[in-house]
Amino acid sequence: MSLWRTKSIESSIEDSLEKGHSLKRTLGTWDLMIMGVAVAVGAGIFSVGAKAAGSYAGPSVTLAFVLAAVTCALAIMCYAEFASAVPVAGSAYTFTYATLGELLAWIIGWDLILEMLTAAAVIAKYWGIYLSNVFALWNWDIPATINVIGLDVSWGAFVIVAVFTTLLVLGTQLSARVASVFTIIKVAIVLFVIVVGAFFINPANYSPFIPESVPTTDGVGSDVWTQSLFSFMTGAAPAQYGIFGLLAGASLVFFAFIGFDVVATSAEEVKNPQKTLPRGIFAGLAIVTVLYVGVSLVLTGMVPYTVLADDPNASLATAFIAVGAGWAAQVISIGILAGLTTVIMVLLLGLSRVLFAMSRDGLLPRWLSVTSEKRRTPVRIQIITGAAVALIAGLTDVGVLEEMINIGTLSAFVLVSIAVVVLRKKRPDLKRSFKVPLSPFLPILSAVLCFWLMLNLTTLTWARFAVWLALGFVVYFAYGRRHSLVGINAKLIVDATRREEIEREERSLKGK
Repeated sequence: MSLWRTKSIESSIEDSLEKGHSLKRTLGTWDLMIMGVAVAVGAGIFSVGAKAAGSYAGPSVTLAFVLAAVTCALAIMCYAEFASAVPVAGSAYTFTYATLGELLAWIIGWDLILEMLTAAAVIAKYWGIYLSNVFALWNWDIPATINVIGLDVSWGAFVIVAVFTTLLVLGTQLSARVASVFTIIKVAIVLFVIVVGAFFINPANYSPFIPESVPTTDGVGSDVWTQSLFSFMTGAAPAQYGIFGLLAGASLVFFAFIGFDVVATSAEEVKNPQKTLPRGIFAGLAIVTVLYVGVSLVLTGMVPYTVLADDPNASLATAFIAVGAGWAAQVISIGILAGLTTVIMVLLLGLSRVLFAMSRDGLLPRWLSVTSEKRRTPVRIQIITGAAVALIAGLTDVGVLEEMINIGTLSAFVLVSIAVVVLRKKRPDLKRSFKVPLSPFLPILSAVLCFWLMLNLTTLTWARFAVWLALGFVVYFAYGRRHSLVGINAKLIVDATRREEIEREERSLKGK
């Protein structure tokens, strides 16, 4: 059986109608736009930009956000074209299955599991920590962890994951409405921070806009595991700032844009997906980009980037405290908590939908993809993924795996960008309500940019990524390949054809 066998688009659409394994279409453009903003505007807008400015890019972190946004937009255009042509669950996994073959589809599905499982666990952990910070604002001494039979348990992570797992089991539209409330609150807080911060901007802090490159002597990039893979392969001395610092900053702040691919996983639950999906995704990306650029301009205008570099835990609050507006840190803490809340929900949704698609195809146990009769949600997968995220977030130190989220997302972006070009060649007849302009140039550019950002991630991240892929190959060859419905159906067709040939030969011999 070929490792490169593909699943036809017609089969994917037909499977989305299978009774007991289908989802209910309830989401509109507004829901998707809110979902994109909900998953992208989290702690990243308050902390990742500060870290990138202080350690990598200086004031040019604004350009890093723009570069990351452009890269994301190019990839999202590819997602939008696919989603408008193949409006079923699974996102990059489903798109790759239809074009590049089962093995690559498995790899990308496995990468998406890594991205969303890690991201959901990391953010759930931070949610519990920030909840304690908010309690402290009211002088409530409630610790972030409690001791249970000798284990330090992040109780907040368990609570938030349990709440949203329950909501997602009850229905995607209900979850989207709850997310809308939190999203509006956190966007309002971000706008408030931008407006207030603008009064403290000192234009002198923007100069030099791209600081001169300097060698890294300690900290990030000072050893083989913390330097970028590009530096490791080329032998270039690890450095901060300059053009390469700007590019490294773009790789880091790309974390703040992950999630728009998660929106695409909901394609099977969208009303009129051919038009609704592209509109909702691009509207969300536009809003997020404006917010990120605004925050980065305020951040680097309020204080010199060197102030951020001197603080290993630099965040937006660092800048406000430095200019004597410490009260704003309290508002920021509430904003972070609201931001993280919706991110967790969308990641739990995306993770369950990728697993749903893979199990419906037989690459994972089929019983996982059974949906409830009344609400048509994948209850089994939702509960299992919720429990896994809660246990990882509540019982382990997941912070060390943050960059794994980026590499999982970027690898998916690379393959989807290539797959768009392949599908144009294989199925020029396919109806597409949205097309990536200037194809194949823009999809290829998207793949190159995403791969470049991957090269700027640390060698340790790549090593962990290789281990995760090796584990994925073991699962695929031990289970997925043998239980794949596409493979089983292909074998049945081959066996039937062979039987017909044998019968014809037997009849021919009898005739003689």
